[in-house]
Amino acid sequence: MTSRNVPESKPPLAKTLRVFALAALSLSLAFATLFSAGCSGVQQQLMRFYKRESRPGHTRISEPVTFVPARVEANYFIVEVKWDKHGPWRFIVDTGSSVTLLSPEYVRRYPAGKKDGDSARAINVRSATGGVQKLPPANARIIKLGDALFYNVPVLVYDCAELSAHFGMKIDGVIGFPLFRDTVFSLDYPNGRLIISRRSAVVSVPGTVVRFNNEIRAPIIPVSIGGETFTVLIDSGSDGALVLNPLGLKPRFEQEPRTGATVGTLLGDRVQEIGRLSTPLRIGDGAMIDKPVVDITDQLSAIGGEILKNYCLVFDSKLGTVTFQRAEAGPLAMGPQRSAGISFTKTPAYWRVASVVPGSPAEAAGVQVGDIVARINGEPVSDWQLQRYDTLVRTAAEITCTFVRGARENPMVIPVFDLVK
Repeated sequence: MTSRNVPESKPPLAKTLRVFALAALSLSLAFATLFSAGCSGVQQQLMRFYKRESRPGHTRISEPVTFVPARVEANYFIVEVKWDKHGPWRFIVDTGSSVTLLSPEYVRRYPAGKKDGDSARAINVRSATGGVQKLPPANARIIKLGDALFYNVPVLVYDCAELSAHFGMKIDGVIGFPLFRDTVFSLDYPNGRLIISRRSAVVSVPGTVVRFNNEIRAPIIPVSIGGETFTVLIDSGSDGALVLNPLGLKPRFEQEPRTGATVGTLLGDRVQEIGRLSTPLRIGDGAMIDKPVVDITDQLSAIGGEILKNYCLVFDSKLGTVTFQRAEAGPLAMGPQRSAGISFTKTPAYWRVASVVPGSPAEAAGVQVGDIVARINGEPVSDWQLQRYDTLVRTAAEITCTFVRGARENPMVIPVFDLVK
C-alpha cells in the first residue's frame, strides 16, 4: 500500500497490526485501524463495523457463570473449545481488538446470512510482510465458549496460517473485545481460565476498579507515571509490558530506551526503542507496577500481557469498568527483558532472521537479516512452539542456532543477554 492510499483521518484506536516476528519472537495481535484504499465510504463502513456491528446479534448463557479453560502462551491468552464433531478451535482473546477475525475454515463451517444493508466489499490491509491482503466481512453463525453462545457474529475473514506457524499450533481466530459487550467476562491469567457471566449473576468484585468511558466502549483507562496521568489501552493481544507514547509526558528512565528489534506493523516497519522507567506505573488507587519496561511508540499507549498475566481482569462493558485482581499485595516487580538479539519470521520447516538487535552478541557473531535457521539447540524448529522458545530465551544463558548456508548446516552459539536490565 502506498502512502497516497492511507487516509489522513484515522479511526480511533490507531493500533499496530503486528502479524509476525517481533523482538525475541514475540507477537502482538493488536488489530484496529485497518486502512482502506483511500475511499471515505469504506472508512465509514469500517467505523460502522467497529462501533455497532462487531457485537454479536444475540448472546445466550445457559448457566449464570461459565468457565472456559485457557492457556497463556508467551503472554497471549488462548482458549480452545469444541462443541460438535468439528474442531477443536483455538482463539486468541484480544481486548485491544475492535473486531473479531476468524479463519476461512471456521466461517465456511458456521456460515450465517448477511444483515440487510451489509456490504460485501473486502477491506485492503497491509500485512507485516509488506503484502496487501483483502479481508472480507462475513457473519459467523455461532461462537461457543463454554455455556456462552454468541450468534450471528460479524467478523473479518483472516487467513491464520502464518499466525499458526508463528505460534507452532493451529490458530483459528482472534476474538475482539466487542464480542463480550452483553456479558461480564474475566481473563483470569493466574488460574488459566476465561469466565463469562450473566450480568444478573455478578456480585461485588474485590480489587482495583477503574472506569473506561468512551465512544466505542473500548477498555481505555487512565493511569499515571511520576504523577502524570494519561490513557492506555488494556491490550491482551500484545505480549509486551507497557507500550508508551511519551507525547505530552516527561517520563524518567532508569535505563534509557535503546534500539531493539525491527517490528513489522500495519504502518510499515519500525524499530523498537525499549527501556525501563525509574518511576512506577499506577492503575487506579490500588495496582502499582514498579519501574515497568517500556517500548516507546507514536501510537496509542497500551498495557500488554507481560503485566496483565499477573492479574485476573474483570470487564463490565455496560458499567464501563475493569477490575484488577491480584493475590499478592504490594507493587508488582518486573524482571529484566531477555533477548537472543534476533527476531524471526516462521514457517514449519525453517525460521528466517527478520532483524538483528544492534550491539547484540548475535550481531557480533555475524548473524544477518535473511539467514535461515533450521534447528534450535539441535532440534528442528518445528519442535519449538512459541511458548517453549519464549521460556528458553527467558532462562537460558545461550542458544545454539543451526544456520543453513548453501548445502551446509552451521551451528552457532548465540549468547542471550539482558536487553533491558
